[in-house]
Amino acid sequence: MPKLFDIQLFPGECNKGLPDGLWSAVDVWINKPHVVNKRLCGAKVTEVKDVDTEAVGCLLVDWTSHRDELLSFLTGGPSSSAGGKEESVWSSSERTFIPKVNCYGSNLHKEIVLKDFDRQRVTFVPFEEDSEGHVSQKTDNIYQIRLFHQACQEWFLELHVLRPNEWFSDGVAYPKLPWLSRDLLPKLGRWATESRTSEFKSTLSLLPVEKYSLVYQQLKDQYRNMVKVWPEVTDPEKFVYEDVAIATYLLVLWAEERAEKDLTDKQSFVDLGCGNGLLVHILCNEGHPGKGIDVRKRKIWDMYGPQTILEEKAITPGDGFLFPAADWLIGNHSDELTPWIPIIAARSSYTCRYFVLPCCFFDFYGKYQRRQCKKSQYKEYIDFITEVSQASGFNTDEDCLRIPSTKRVCLVGKSRNYELSKEAKAEDQRARYIQSRQTLSGTQGQGSNVEGDVGGSRHDDAVTDGTSANNWGVGFQPRDRVEIVRNCASLPRDFIDAVVLQVANALLGLTTDDGEGDSWNQGGSLSVREVAELLQQDTLQVLKKECGGLQTLLKNNHQVFRVEGGTVYIRDWRLPLKKKSNARANAKRKISGCPGALKTRCCWFHSHHPQGCPLQAQECAFAHGADDLQPSTKPLKKMKNSFL
Repeated sequence: MPKLFDIQLFPGECNKGLPDGLWSAVDVWINKPHVVNKRLCGAKVTEVKDVDTEAVGCLLVDWTSHRDELLSFLTGGPSSSAGGKEESVWSSSERTFIPKVNCYGSNLHKEIVLKDFDRQRVTFVPFEEDSEGHVSQKTDNIYQIRLFHQACQEWFLELHVLRPNEWFSDGVAYPKLPWLSRDLLPKLGRWATESRTSEFKSTLSLLPVEKYSLVYQQLKDQYRNMVKVWPEVTDPEKFVYEDVAIATYLLVLWAEERAEKDLTDKQSFVDLGCGNGLLVHILCNEGHPGKGIDVRKRKIWDMYGPQTILEEKAITPGDGFLFPAADWLIGNHSDELTPWIPIIAARSSYTCRYFVLPCCFFDFYGKYQRRQCKKSQYKEYIDFITEVSQASGFNTDEDCLRIPSTKRVCLVGKSRNYELSKEAKAEDQRARYIQSRQTLSGTQGQGSNVEGDVGGSRHDDAVTDGTSANNWGVGFQPRDRVEIVRNCASLPRDFIDAVVLQVANALLGLTTDDGEGDSWNQGGSLSVREVAELLQQDTLQVLKKECGGLQTLLKNNHQVFRVEGGTVYIRDWRLPLKKKSNARANAKRKISGCPGALKTRCCWFHSHHPQGCPLQAQECAFAHGADDLQPSTKPLKKMKNSFL
């Protein structure tokens, strides 16, 4: 029973939370092992109960000849509590590992988790269970985490293993011993001494994780090829797998709802602000009738085929945009529509439910204005949407998704907080709440135009000219149908070239070159603020209308400038790029054997630098003169009419 590894926890004030902090840290490892072991999707914990030492012995009766050895391992060593009690207070639970990829077939890999609160230790006893319920022991992989109090200000976290020489690792449920000591133990130590608590609930708190893992893996395998054919300018790795994860969440949530309510038909839906439409496509393919609506059509829409219904239409809250036939309304990063979705769902029908994943911070009539400095901006906004949901009449659940995004908290309205007979009173409350937000924002006027009724609306005779009383979203401004590019890329080329030349000349003029030797003038450096002071006021006014302004323009002209930490330099192409992400750009310099993807743009330094380009023509990725210029041979992506 050797001690394999230990770490000393931070002394002094940092350890005020010990020993209670140990159990908070251990609970993370027990309930959410995937935050450390990335090959797991999670764990299902059951049968949590308090037991005494005698009951622990009965619990381990199936270990037969190993029972005494295991009991000695559990109770041996000094106690960290004052006096060292003979009889300990234990907590027993059972957890089942849920791997991301099922490599165990029908077998379940489980552990008995025994917490000894008096001795400040937790023991993990693994076993396996087949499809018929037969249990097999795994005596090789029994380990224990101990918190040891050596002196007044010294705490140690120790890893003990029953049979280290017989340890077996499969890299999933059974990690390697060095991993336990190198990765797990330091994390437990850090968590044990931290007092920080999350503002939000743990991930997938509303779902059975094992079902989520299975469905996610199936959908990921089914839609992974979309990354290769993605026609949008957005990152396919992020958007494809994010929408797969959101679709998985909804499919499992809806399956649980059908089981709970004994429903046979799959839920219908409308995705408001559907964007690229992939979420709609996946849900439809899985048998849920529905459609997506967005103010702008995307390129990828034509790839889905006729079974995926996507409508290009501006949505303005009002009686012309209600969906009484839909079971669920979805708002996935729906921006300015986000606070309206609980309202629209509540007014569509008493049985209509909603799911929103807030991203950008919008109020009913514009950007959301912060009012509580003690909360993070994100938490404050989530609380605001929760307030809207409750004012709309919903019992509101909050959950955290597993998606590649910093904005992962979703809100779900599955039921109402009032009876159907109280609908008139609830509607009066909704109307007063909307009015209060309108008064708060100072919104006046007749509102935006509504583009007609949506099929299935219960208000077929609604007047939608923007002046009807039924247009209860007065003051709401939907986004423009044509997306305005504000990253300086659409500015006139002459304007950009003039700014680049002025800034570059200013940087080159900051060096004192005596003209002797072979040194190439690399120029000096200026802060972005100092560069702005060089420019005319009318030039700055143009740049202020662009996202990122002057700094974006300078970064866009990557060939000429290097912008780091708010400081601008002339780029020297003889030096390697620092960031690993620019490895492709570094490879451009090695022109030998490259196809005609290079030399498609003129070299700025060859044309404008007093000493020309520091590289020879054959070494430079850009063209040295018109004779060196090559036509672009970048192949166009082939667009398929449909897939999957």
